Formats: sequence, structure tokens, C-alpha cells
Amino acid sequence: MKKVTWFSALAVLFAAGATQAATITSARNIEFLVADGKEVTFENWAPQQSIALSEGKHQLVMRFDGEVQRGSKAVIFTSRPYLFELNVDGRDATINIDANLRVKTQATSYFDDNPQWQAEFDNGEVMPLEAVELKGGGFGAYADMEALVAEYNRENGIIIDQGASKNLNDVLVEVDDQGQASIKGDALSQLKLWYTKASDQERKTFRRWIIDQD
Repeated sequence: MKKVTWFSALAVLFAAGATQAATITSARNIEFLVADGKEVTFENWAPQQSIALSEGKHQLVMRFDGEVQRGSKAVIFTSRPYLFELNVDGRDATINIDANLRVKTQATSYFDDNPQWQAEFDNGEVMPLEAVELKGGGFGAYADMEALVAEYNRENGIIIDQGASKNLNDVLVEVDDQGQASIKGDALSQLKLWYTKASDQERKTFRRWIIDQD
């Protein structure tokens, strides 16, 4: 775990539109991987990491990466990455899990079950976070975390728009009391929704079509 190059760039990125930034810190042995679709990298090792985020909904990908005991030996246990949304309201927060993992068998069992991620605030408030385990396929499945997250977002109709994550299915699809779904929202938002759902080839075809309209 390392300390900050991307932090400064992220702070600048959000400063223009931010009303109030919050410092989001990882607990010990918790590692930032991706924030709002961009890989988080740090220059130097540190037991905890921090990034600055503006108010609003942000998408984070994190994992447990820490030392645990296996018999009489200390080993490093690394979990799969977990993706969740954090609604930043200007308060500083620490991202953690709800368990203190000391033994490898305990860590394996914890992450095989249903690990609870949470945001902890300075006033003692704890907010559970609904996390999704990201599963890659084959050797080097997690070598390109940005690509893995981009694929997840494409499949789920999520875009990163002006430094915040938006689920366009929630924004544009309305379900009435009878369970009937209807499309709402402006034309630009609808275009964004369908673009996220398109395959790479379909996107290329669409971009060529756009060029032909000029």
C-alpha cells in the first residue's frame, strides 16, 4: 500500500465543481484500487491511504490486503476486489470491514461468506455499504482493474459523469404501482444509457454514424 500521486490529481479534478470536499481514508489493511473508474495509485507505502472526494455519490473499489497468521507463520492475505457506492456529504470517513481478521482461515471464511463493508465517521456513526464482489476470469484477471470496473459499469448501465457515478437504469427507468416500466429522462441521458450497454463494435459503428452526420 502506497501514498499519494493520484490523490493530488483527484483533488484538482473535483475542486472546480465541489462545494465541500471530504477526506476518505482506508482502515489499516484496506486498500484503494479504483475510484470513479480511475485506478488509484500511491507513491510510498503507508498503513492507511486517503483520497479527497467532492459531495455526491462516488464509486469505490477496495480490497483487504494484510498480514494474518497461518499456524506459526505470518502470511499476506489478499481478498478479491469489492465495488460499492459512497454518498459523500462533506464528512470525513474511514472505509473498513466489520471484522478484525488475524488468522488466515478466519479471513478466508469471512470473505467466502458475506463481508460487510462500512463507512465510519468521526462522531462514531457507522454506515453499512452494499458491496459487490468483482470476479475476473483467467490468469491476470485483476491486472487491469480499470477495464474490469468499466465492464461491470457497462453491463449495469452505470456511468461516471462529472466526477460522480450514476446508475442510468435508476435515473431513466420508472416502474409504476402495477409494475409497468417506462423510459423517462432527456434524450442525452437516454443516449448515455444505451451507449453504456452497447458492445465495443456497436460503439464503433455508432461513432462512425455520428461522424457521417456532420
